[in-house]
Amino acid sequence: MPRLFTSLIAAGLLSIAPAFAQDRPVVVELYTSQGCSSCPPADEMFAELSKRDDVIALALHVDYWDYIGWQDPFGAPEHAKRQRAYALTGGRTSIYTPEMIVNGQSDVVGAKPMKLMEAINKHKEDAPQVDLSIARDGETLRINAHTVSGAAGPFDVHMLRYHPMAVTQVKRGENAGHTFENYNIVEGWQTVDQWDGQAPLSLSAAITGDMPVVVLVQRSNAGPIVAAARIK
Repeated sequence: MPRLFTSLIAAGLLSIAPAFAQDRPVVVELYTSQGCSSCPPADEMFAELSKRDDVIALALHVDYWDYIGWQDPFGAPEHAKRQRAYALTGGRTSIYTPEMIVNGQSDVVGAKPMKLMEAINKHKEDAPQVDLSIARDGETLRINAHTVSGAAGPFDVHMLRYHPMAVTQVKRGENAGHTFENYNIVEGWQTVDQWDGQAPLSLSAAITGDMPVVVLVQRSNAGPIVAAARIK
């Protein structure tokens, strides 16, 4: 699909967000790299997606393309490790960029806006399993959750921060000479608890700075994301 056509579709579809507040946003993880020549169309599509309030869009830059000649300043081996865990859970034998994972379950290869929208809309209909709320009090984040509809754990509780936007001039590698605007760039991903789901969850985590914070409740071993919350 021509790049311009892909961009027009992305702008027309992905920027259309509902006017009402979303209690259960859908999580889209983009695995990308500034050293990957096929990633810019997906990055552009993701930029539109990052504007939506009903979606938590998270860009996880990987480091496995750094050897080509450009070291992605946002790449982290932990991101590739998470992508490999998804591949193992999904029965896939390889990892690649660009790839989008929707709610920890559906994978979309490359820049395919229609397929991505289908996955997002599908997961909007997921039955609620966990009720999650977060609140910030100075440098402390309060996290509270309980299961609903008879759901059971175990769950991993993740916390992360992201940079809303950064501009990078790529000087080497496959994308040499290009200037990239990357959005919702993840850093500081950590697992703050492993929760069996039996008793309500109540915990605190230390946070500093003014970057947005996201909390995800996900079935262990790279399973479905069952709840997500964000403070911008």
